Amino acid sequence: MNAKELRDKSADQLKEQLADLKKESFNLRFQQATGALENSARVRKVRRDAARVMTILNEKAAAAAGNE
Repeated sequence: MNAKELRDKSADQLKEQLADLKKESFNLRFQQATGALENSARVRKVRRDAARVMTILNEKAAAAAGNE
């Protein structure tokens, strides 16, 4: 996922995607704690994707606040 794709989505879609990423992050952390995690690099990717989504949401909010 890249920022250009995220900027094309609506705020509701981004919030839904962020919720999905947070659920996945929780599940991965749980797997890591129990020793069942096979792909440890996935934790980092999910965390960065969530941060990327939050950044785009904040940009959209700032743009909306600036237009009013």
